[in-house]
Amino acid sequence: MKRVITLTFIVFFFPILTFAAEVEVLHFWTATGEARALTEIKQAVQSKGHSWLDFAVAGGGGENARAVLTQRVVTGSAPTAAQMKGTEIRVWAEKGVLANLDKLALAENWDALLPPSISSQMKYDGHYVAVPVNVHRLNWLWVNLDVLKASGVQKVPTTLDELFLALNKIKKAGYIALAHGSQPWQDTILFESMVLSVGGPEFYRRVFVDLDESALTSATMQRAFALFRQLKSYTDNESSGRDWDLTTALVIRGKAGMQIMGDWAKGEFIAANMQAGKQYACVPSPGTQGSFSYTVDAFAMFKVKSPEQIKAQEAFASSLLDPVVQQKFNQIKGSIPVRNDISSAGFDSCGQASMADFSEAGKNYAQVPSVATHMAMPLDKLTNVYELISEFWNDSQLSPLKASQLLAEAVK
Repeated sequence: MKRVITLTFIVFFFPILTFAAEVEVLHFWTATGEARALTEIKQAVQSKGHSWLDFAVAGGGGENARAVLTQRVVTGSAPTAAQMKGTEIRVWAEKGVLANLDKLALAENWDALLPPSISSQMKYDGHYVAVPVNVHRLNWLWVNLDVLKASGVQKVPTTLDELFLALNKIKKAGYIALAHGSQPWQDTILFESMVLSVGGPEFYRRVFVDLDESALTSATMQRAFALFRQLKSYTDNESSGRDWDLTTALVIRGKAGMQIMGDWAKGEFIAANMQAGKQYACVPSPGTQGSFSYTVDAFAMFKVKSPEQIKAQEAFASSLLDPVVQQKFNQIKGSIPVRNDISSAGFDSCGQASMADFSEAGKNYAQVPSVATHMAMPLDKLTNVYELISEFWNDSQLSPLKASQLLAEAVK
């Protein structure tokens, strides 16, 4: 009897002792809504018997996290996985430090589950090295409906003319008309929205994907710069350097009327128990209806050595695309599922509209990668773009013509 009991315990615990391992995840999701959404992934990993080591690095739209990651990899202590976007994945893959996920991808049929435009960005040399978890839309306008009403604005703006009329009324009523945190990546979000509004998706791709010099210096680009500068007069004097979530909080608290920001902002509205269509509205940034500027949050997997670590890493990667995680995570985060087989049921009106718009934009070749969030161009060029756009925002003497010429030089 004693032997039987002993053997039973050995059989029962052996898999856990063999495969349980720690998953260290480096990320920059520190805002309230982001942290709540991440809990869904964390719980899924822990339910598979693995422990979670959270390595959160706040600030800079991920710039601080990227600096820490570089230091970690250089010193030979890379995390299990790190959050990154678009062109960053290729940079790390070229260094030969990312793990090959083809076996898991084949077993779970990732090629069929993911849009081709996104799955291709998760691969290097045809091999999966990263896993996406969502799709975010950048060209969103977030509106506090009470502020709009108190300012005498009759409807949520859908055109640029309506936007500036609304901004004038909100400012006149004593509110911050446009909530904005002036950091380089946030400045670029505003700017890319103006480019998309003025030029449309085809022009946008010529500028930020093809880096077409004639488009970069065109009259259309100069108009985008002019409108971008016009927006500054509706922001507040404390905007410089302010993080995006603190800026969203101004809209939530009724201090500001509107914000142009990616749909991660919705996570903050959800955390504040506000309902879309009642206390706030979400609409495509005026003039960009039909277009979908997107970014994808992904986790690149760094090479690990032991079988236990590999199992834990695969459990994390698998959890990111788990159907239940996809639904729960994105409902909290404000984004939409990256899997193409997730129902929109259970998502609020903003989420359902985003899922429908993403699908429709895909059919019309109107999905465009966000330049502000590293989806459109290499990081070395993007750094120059960040600097130029922020310089233009802060220097009223720099003309739209000169700025367009400098932008063309910046991406060479």
